[in-house]
Amino acid sequence: MRFTVTTWNINSVRLRIDQVLRFLAEEQPDVLCLQETKCPDDAFPLKALRGSGYEHVVFAGQKGYNGVAILSRHPLLGRDVMAFCERADARHISAVLGPEAGKAAGLVLHDFYVPAGGDVPDVGLNPKFAHKIDFLDALRAWGGRRVSGPAILVGDLNVAPLEHDVWSHKQLLDVVSHTPVETERLETLRGEAGWIDAARLLTPEPEKIYTWWSYRSPDWAAANKGRRLDHAWVSPDLAGTVRGVSVARHARGWERPSDHVPVTLALDL
Repeated sequence: MRFTVTTWNINSVRLRIDQVLRFLAEEQPDVLCLQETKCPDDAFPLKALRGSGYEHVVFAGQKGYNGVAILSRHPLLGRDVMAFCERADARHISAVLGPEAGKAAGLVLHDFYVPAGGDVPDVGLNPKFAHKIDFLDALRAWGGRRVSGPAILVGDLNVAPLEHDVWSHKQLLDVVSHTPVETERLETLRGEAGWIDAARLLTPEPEKIYTWWSYRSPDWAAANKGRRLDHAWVSPDLAGTVRGVSVARHARGWERPSDHVPVTLALDL
């Protein structure tokens, strides 16, 4: 059974609902996990998404920022939202695939949106960066207790952890998302909990992988100064089922795009 999960920081689901519907129609993943939906729950475009064939939807939103959602072609059991750093930010949601999902039944899906951290990589000078580091520490404390049984963790983790996850390792060492204080934390929490980085399982370094290109670049495609901020991790018992991780780079060229593109994990269950 081929099973696919896509993660995508959509940067406003209402603004880019046509792009979401286009992607679902063209690619038809089993599950789509969105981040930065930027709308409260009562404004979430549920009808349009269900009308596209994804009848099973769970979401947690906030007005104007954050927000996460899971859309599924298969029934979902429950909805769990965790708060980190004593903040009620909508940065996590999880659900379990129901028995109608065949061999994927019982699979736990986690969708995360880690704080971006602002522009200054100094916890003393930048409260946003301090919050990001606190969030990563809290995620580390959570992660080691949660990988038990088949599970997938996806999302915009806002860290490019490896040397070839950025266009220039040397030039970005003091740039938020690739600083050692961030990259070491992310890799430590992943390793301690046993999560497998699916993209790098099949495409090891030194091959470059990017999932994000800045709006600040006047010609993002030609410059190609990307970073791998969007991740798909699997529990150890799923490592042998990973068959691909694809990056929909072409979506960055759509009209009024998100600066992130969809990343799809494919498993043979």
